[in-house]
Amino acid sequence: MIPDYQTLMLPVLRLAAEGETRVAGVAERIADDLGLTPEERDELLPSGRQRLLHNRIHWAKFYMSKAGLIASPARGRFFATDKGKALLATAPDRIDVALLMREPEFREFYRNESGTTEQDGAIAKPLDTAPPRTTPEEQIDAAHAALQAALREELLQRILSNSPAFFEQLIIDLLVAMGYGGSHKDAAAQLGRSGDGGVDGIVNEDRLGLDRIYVQAKRYAPGNPVGRPDVNGFVGSLVGLGATKGVFVTTSTFSQPARDYVKHLAQRVILIDGQELADLMIEHGVGVRSYRTVEFKRLDEDFFGEE
Repeated sequence: MIPDYQTLMLPVLRLAAEGETRVAGVAERIADDLGLTPEERDELLPSGRQRLLHNRIHWAKFYMSKAGLIASPARGRFFATDKGKALLATAPDRIDVALLMREPEFREFYRNESGTTEQDGAIAKPLDTAPPRTTPEEQIDAAHAALQAALREELLQRILSNSPAFFEQLIIDLLVAMGYGGSHKDAAAQLGRSGDGGVDGIVNEDRLGLDRIYVQAKRYAPGNPVGRPDVNGFVGSLVGLGATKGVFVTTSTFSQPARDYVKHLAQRVILIDGQELADLMIEHGVGVRSYRTVEFKRLDEDFFGEE
């Protein structure tokens, strides 16, 4: 298990005391010392933009630099300062935000970061409360994931409360938003031919209609999964039509036998369950709208390079 960024402060400072180093090198040493598995070493933040271990080491290093324990002589490189080495000489059991608060420069930084003030020589809350165990990126990703989960659930509830015709139109909108079916008019003309050989519709894979995708849609309530017999029936229809590609969409889930069944078919059959359907709607802007955009900026290291 990857430790939180505060737990990583002490091992990061110890490695930095050995000489100038980089986050990647420190991450490799720490991963070896902790016996992390290849999966743990490569684990990404939910955003998928950075390795979790690297992110936590970065913030451990950043906070210690604000306390004067670490310095960075060049882009991407850092080492322990004399103050940092002096702290290590006291053999601390742990370095964390509470310990860094002993340094005036860190208190000033943390007060500004947290939006706190000093009252009668004491630092007001939220500094009196324990700092979060997760890094800022992890907090952002967690909040985003919670909002996405709530939106996903709300989308599925609204789909189930509408008519089958609405569900059919939703699939048309989604497929067109994803680049299939040509125009809305073309897709609507082909999708919804119920009973046409056991499929609910046919859409073009591309705007020229060089290949076709057959679609089956089941608007099932949660707890009522689509089983292998339903999927088998759909595949049988594909075989009868000489089709090679199909998409089966449901608002519910697929049983494991159904998912196992499509893995070894000659036809390419994609199963889209309720969660994946909602995620695709969010990704392609179907049934949702943006109400707030928050932009985060990072330091441009190239701007400050003088080489």
